[in-house]
Amino acid sequence: MAEAARRQGGGRPLPPPPRGVNQQPPRPKPEPVDREKTCPLLLRVFTKSGGHHTSEDYAVRGKEPKDEVQIYTWKDASLRELTDLVKEVSVAARRRNARLSFAFVYPNNKGGYNVREVGETMAYPNRKQPDDSKTLSELPFEIGDYLDVAIY
Repeated sequence: MAEAARRQGGGRPLPPPPRGVNQQPPRPKPEPVDREKTCPLLLRVFTKSGGHHTSEDYAVRGKEPKDEVQIYTWKDASLRELTDLVKEVSVAARRRNARLSFAFVYPNNKGGYNVREVGETMAYPNRKQPDDSKTLSELPFEIGDYLDVAIY
């Protein structure tokens, strides 16, 4: 019966799906947030030139890295939008050839923190970058996570 369901018009069975291919459908694009009616969230952003902070830098609550920027935003904010906000407060991010790498910092089940890179943008792109349009809600962001931005 299953074989008959896989048959094509000519009576030949369809080939099996390739190995390792994700069989789940793509996640639907989240609905945009009505920024007039929805309260923004506080996003704690930590910047560092030359690389990301390590998970040990976040190990003690209240002793996070000193280079913090607090941004009120919404879950539909794109990495391009966050790049422009970081450029307003960081001189290093305003360099013509600056590259910004974004990582989420979130608690793990061992009492520490994980740092996971999620995207990269250019300060002044001469063409659209693939990660520019990624939003916090499309990425595995949860309210309460920190955003670590490495500026190269």
